[in-house]
Amino acid sequence: MATRHEIPTHLNVEDRAFFGLSVRQFTDLVAGLAGTYSLWHQVAGWPVAPRVAAAALSLIVALAVALLKPGGRRLEQWLIVCLHYAVTPRRAAWRPRRPDPRHWRPAGRPWAQLNTQLLWQERRP
Repeated sequence: MATRHEIPTHLNVEDRAFFGLSVRQFTDLVAGLAGTYSLWHQVAGWPVAPRVAAAALSLIVALAVALLKPGGRRLEQWLIVCLHYAVTPRRAAWRPRRPDPRHWRPAGRPWAQLNTQLLWQERRP
């Protein structure tokens, strides 16, 4: 009796777990909804209009992070790219450093009186 096995042909596609969303999208959506609910209760002393506006803005951000993929990349990847671009300098200038005379001038005697010796040469008394 022959056993049949399905060969996966869609290896670069995320698995859909809940309501047509991937596990990561669903988790991001649940976290965003929990944050919006928490925000709604944290600002209970505010007037109704700013409270609704804050909750609506939080909900829109949560939906955008969970569902939008401009250019095939998630919004947090775009955020990292934008931050990297913002902190990277636009110009680079190369200038040779001047040598410090203390590092290459011998102390005490003038250069003509120096006794040079090769490092690989054996020292003989």
